[in-house]
Amino acid sequence: MDLTRFKNNQKTAFLAQEYERLEKEEGHVAEVAGSDPAMKELADEELRSFAAQKDALMKQMNDILVAEEEEERFPNELILEVRAGAGGEEASLFAAELATMYKHYAESLGWTFFVVDESKTELGGYKEASFEIHGRDCYRKLRFETGVHRIQRVPATEKSGRVHTSTASVAIMPIYKKTKIEVSPADIDMEFSRAGGKGGQNVNKVETAVRLIHKPTGIDVRCTSERSQQKNREKAMTLLLSKLQQLKDEEEAKKHSANRKAQIGTGDRSEKIRTYNILQDRVTDHRIKESWHNIEDIFAGHIDDIINAIGEYDSGKRGAGSAADE
Repeated sequence: MDLTRFKNNQKTAFLAQEYERLEKEEGHVAEVAGSDPAMKELADEELRSFAAQKDALMKQMNDILVAEEEEERFPNELILEVRAGAGGEEASLFAAELATMYKHYAESLGWTFFVVDESKTELGGYKEASFEIHGRDCYRKLRFETGVHRIQRVPATEKSGRVHTSTASVAIMPIYKKTKIEVSPADIDMEFSRAGGKGGQNVNKVETAVRLIHKPTGIDVRCTSERSQQKNREKAMTLLLSKLQQLKDEEEAKKHSANRKAQIGTGDRSEKIRTYNILQDRVTDHRIKESWHNIEDIFAGHIDDIINAIGEYDSGKRGAGSAADE
């Protein structure tokens, strides 16, 4: 039995050693049984015990590796970015509502949700904002939220009662422990500034805010959430790597989209995925052509039905795609 892959993994190395020990003892017992027929019955019982223990260890080691592979594919950490689109101040307010919706949803599942950077308008909307979410299955559940979200409503400032349509984009970017992206320090420009915010705290007196610009792509990120420049720099780099990975994934998805029977869109933030119609109290996901009511409840973070429906649709499409390929 080749145990190399288990020995090379920190989580399974000890179990692999135990498996090898059982194999040696098993060999010794088999040898004794072969040379002494009187011991055969007792030896057979021991050998069955060794076989059962080895099977249990092998299952445990395989389960650990499968769980690791799943976490690599669906990490339990992600960056959520919301950005106001068309619609001016109304779009910024909508972006903030979406951020609050995801915050409430995250908290309901016991996930942690905290600000990486935010750029607010005078009315409290978001021009753009980035958040970090940690929690079991967070990326698996939220990965299909990337895209353009659209809201149709009569703004509070609209005197003639006209319905306005505004948009905000959402990006869900996984944080991989083993990143597939390599970035040369020469490709990054780094800027420091004072973090904005209220009060006269240390965070406002020292240049703790960090902005990174990736020169080859023009992608820039900013982090202001930590009190130290070093921590903000580390977080900004995590955000930059996530954005670069998303860019690569989007390009790959588009390249193969014609051959992918099992996809829900391309995971591109420019794709319109959902409409929130306030007057009709209806949320419609255009990818699966399904609608839900009680928008107030949905904005309060009760989006389980939507998330689950999209996940089930994806699972069904993948199953259908596999069957069709056979």
